[in-house]
Amino acid sequence: MFGIYLKRELGRRKKAALVIALGLALGIALVITVNSVSAGMTQAQGKVLKSLYGLGTDMTVTKAQSAPKAGGSQGPNFKFDAKSSSKTTQSSDRVMTQGGQALASSLVAKVAGQQGVSAAVGALTLNVTKVDGSFTQGKAKSSTSGSGSGSGSQQGGPGGNTGNSGGGQSQVQGGGASFNVNSYSVAGIDVTNQELGPLATSKITSGKTFTASQTGAKVAVISKSYAKSKKYKVGSTFKISGTTFTVIGIATPDSGESTTDVFVPLKLAQTLGDSKNKVTTIYVKATDSQQIATVKKTIQKNISGTTVTTSADLASTVSGSLSTASDLATSVGKWLSIAVLAAAFLVAALLTSSAVSRRVREFGTLKALGWPSRRVTRQVVGESMVNGLLGGALGIGLGLAAAYAVTAISPKLTAQLGSSGGGGRMGGGMGGPGGGGPGQQSASNTMEIALSAPVSLTTIALAVGLAVTGGLIAGAMGGWRASRMRPADALRSVS
Repeated sequence: MFGIYLKRELGRRKKAALVIALGLALGIALVITVNSVSAGMTQAQGKVLKSLYGLGTDMTVTKAQSAPKAGGSQGPNFKFDAKSSSKTTQSSDRVMTQGGQALASSLVAKVAGQQGVSAAVGALTLNVTKVDGSFTQGKAKSSTSGSGSGSGSQQGGPGGNTGNSGGGQSQVQGGGASFNVNSYSVAGIDVTNQELGPLATSKITSGKTFTASQTGAKVAVISKSYAKSKKYKVGSTFKISGTTFTVIGIATPDSGESTTDVFVPLKLAQTLGDSKNKVTTIYVKATDSQQIATVKKTIQKNISGTTVTTSADLASTVSGSLSTASDLATSVGKWLSIAVLAAAFLVAALLTSSAVSRRVREFGTLKALGWPSRRVTRQVVGESMVNGLLGGALGIGLGLAAAYAVTAISPKLTAQLGSSGGGGRMGGGMGGPGGGGPGQQSASNTMEIALSAPVSLTTIALAVGLAVTGGLIAGAMGGWRASRMRPADALRSVS
C-alpha cells in the first residue's frame, strides 16, 4: 500500500516534488562545492609548506642572528690583486652563512634525544656571491701643439706653452673594468640521512643523489632551474672558493621553485663557510604528528636560546590570493552554505505541508477506513524521504560537476610567505627565524599554485546525510499536520 500511494503521489505532484528536490539539490551541491574547494585550499597550502619544509619535517630548530658588532663588516667585500699586465682576469667568492646564528653540531644529537623526537638532522645554509671579470689598463698619451689651439686646458698649464710638444700634459686613455656578480644559495646536507632536510622536497630527475659514503666527496646536486640558467648537466664541474665540485645529479622540487641552488655534503659546506662543526638549521621529525606542539615546548625548554618553528607557525604567515580565497571558502562559503541549506529545508517543509493541506479528503477518508494517525504520518514522511533522496542525488551530481569544473579550470593562486617572529622561509636554504638576508628575500618570493577541488567520501556521506535530514524535516512537518486531520474533515471537503 505504501508503494502504491508513493508512486501515485510522486506522479500526480511532479512539479511540487521537482521543486522540493531541486531546492535540496542546490543546497547540497553548494555544500559539496565549498567543502571540495576548502580541501583544495588545504592541499594548496600544503604544497606551499612542503616546498618550504623538508618532506616529513615537523619542525625546525634555529637560533636568531645576533646584532652585528660595532665596526664589524656589514656586507660582502672583495679584494683583488693589482697586476702590471694590461688585461687581468679576476675572480673572487664571498661565502657567508645564512639562516640565523650558527649552532654547534652537537645540538643535533641533543635535539634527537628529546622526548617525542623521532629523528633530527642538521644542515648548513650558505650564500655565495661570486664576482669575476677583468681590469683593462689605460694607456698614457701626451698631447701636442698639433692637436689644436683651442684646447689649452688639455695642452699645457699656465702660460699656454702650446708650441712645444714636450710641454704637453700626459693623459690616460681607455681602460676600465667589467665584472659579473652571481649570487646563489648552497645547502650542506647530511648525506647519511636525506629523508629530512632541504633535499627531501625534491626528486632526482637526472643523475643520482649522494651516497652515505660521500660525506667528504667534492660532489654536488643542483636544482633544475639553476642547472638550466648555468647550462650545467650531470658531469659538469664548477668552483666554489677554489674547490672544484662535480655535478652528480639534478633535482626537481616536488612543487613550486627550489629555494636552494646547490646541495653539497655538510662537511664540505662547513669547510667552505669556515664553520667547522656548525649548522644553521636542525630539521626535526616527531614520533607522533598529533604531539608536535608538546615536542616544540620540550625542545624550547631543554635547549635554551633556540627558536622552534612548526609548519603551523608557517601556515599562519602564508598570504596572497591563496590566503584570501581560503578565508572566503572557510568563512563566507560555509555561512552561505548554511543559509542556503536552511532555506532549502524550509521551502521543502512548507511545500510538503501545503501538499498535505490539499489532501484533506484523501487522508480523512483513509482515517475513516481505519488508518491510524501513525500510518498516515509514516506515509507522508516516506514520500518526503524519497523527495529528499532525489534531491540528494541531484545535489551530489551538481556538486561533483562543480568540483570537476574547478579542477579542470585550475585557477592559479599566488602564495607568499611573510616573516613570522623575525623569521624567513624554512628549509631549502632560506633560513629560519632571525635569518637575516635570505629571510628578507623570502617575503618577495611568490609561488603559483593551481587550485583543485577534490571530493572525498566524507563529503559524499555528508551530502547523503543532508538529503535525509531535509526529507525528515519536511516529512515531520507534513506528517504532523496530516496526523491532526479527522474523518469529519473529509466529509466537510466534499462539494
